[in-house]
Amino acid sequence: MGVGEMARWSGVVVAVVAVVLALVTYEPTPDPGDLSAFGFADAWIRGEVVQVTEQSCPGSEEPCLDVVFEVTEGDDVGTFVSQTFSNDATAPDFEVGDGVYLSYSAGVEASFAYGYADRARLGTILLWGTVLAVAVVALGRWKGVSALVGVGMSLVVILGYVLPTLLAGGPPVTVAFVGATVIAVASIWLTHGVTAFSGVALLGTVGSLALTAALSGVAFGMARITGLASEEAVYLTLIPGVDISGLVLAGAVLGALGALDDVTITQASAVWEVRAANPSLDRKALSEAGLRVGRDHIASTVNTLVLAYAGASMPLLVLFLLSNLTAGQVLASEVVAVESMRTIVGSLGLVAAVPITTWLASLVAAGSPPGGAGGHSH
Repeated sequence: MGVGEMARWSGVVVAVVAVVLALVTYEPTPDPGDLSAFGFADAWIRGEVVQVTEQSCPGSEEPCLDVVFEVTEGDDVGTFVSQTFSNDATAPDFEVGDGVYLSYSAGVEASFAYGYADRARLGTILLWGTVLAVAVVALGRWKGVSALVGVGMSLVVILGYVLPTLLAGGPPVTVAFVGATVIAVASIWLTHGVTAFSGVALLGTVGSLALTAALSGVAFGMARITGLASEEAVYLTLIPGVDISGLVLAGAVLGALGALDDVTITQASAVWEVRAANPSLDRKALSEAGLRVGRDHIASTVNTLVLAYAGASMPLLVLFLLSNLTAGQVLASEVVAVESMRTIVGSLGLVAAVPITTWLASLVAAGSPPGGAGGHSH
């Protein structure tokens, strides 16, 4: 068996082991019981804004908005619900005809059972998602279709395996690593097929992901991350058995996968392209050429990670800027420390992915005929 076939079958072994581990470790989401006593709604029901009136707040002269909603689904269709909002910067911007979600509490008279929960944005999300899908398919053709299917598979794994198993008390690092490996298998195979090239990219991804998972466990433990810095995490403490710090740790492992996929595919592709352009190069020369590409790629990718986390935390960073805290105190706060540790550990995984994948790719490519069936094709 040649090195190309070995790489191909190594990828298959990784896939089988990952799927078996996912099946063995899977546990269904436990029933949290009745959470209504903690302020959780029994359901969200679609509604529509039918009237918006500016008036004085009850008991004061401050301006308020009186908004009337109509229930548009469920057993109480046609019921009108009125709710008053302070007319300030924190108030939602309502217009007649806006679709909304109303929180519903069972066992209460219909006119008091409903309250504004959030806007109904699904239509807008689907519209822009369709625009993205068309753009991806137009440029990527069948690979674009495969990429979209891979996104769907990722959501299935996260919602169907990772989250239920974590909520059932599964070990965070193991569950996140197994789930991320299954996602990597699906996305790489769907896009590139079961080839030597995809085997190399998969092995590089899994190896780097294992290092990232291990480093995350150590780093987050040293930083004493509790996971309680966000509002949604505080709500989760009401559910027995949920490991909040474990959820944060699992998120860091899964978050690193997207960038790792990009790096390993690029590195393997670079080595195969160099091999095709100059078949006389040996393994060492291929590895050196691949590393030169990797150095440029890793610099931009790490910067992308930092900017992505900074962009997602922009309101928080502005709030800290307006406070009297020093830069060191801001970095030490858990809500910023979590993102900092994710960036640092994720970047370490990316750095490791370059030599790991480049070495594997040069070993396999040098031992395979240029343009062979087990190689890389566009």
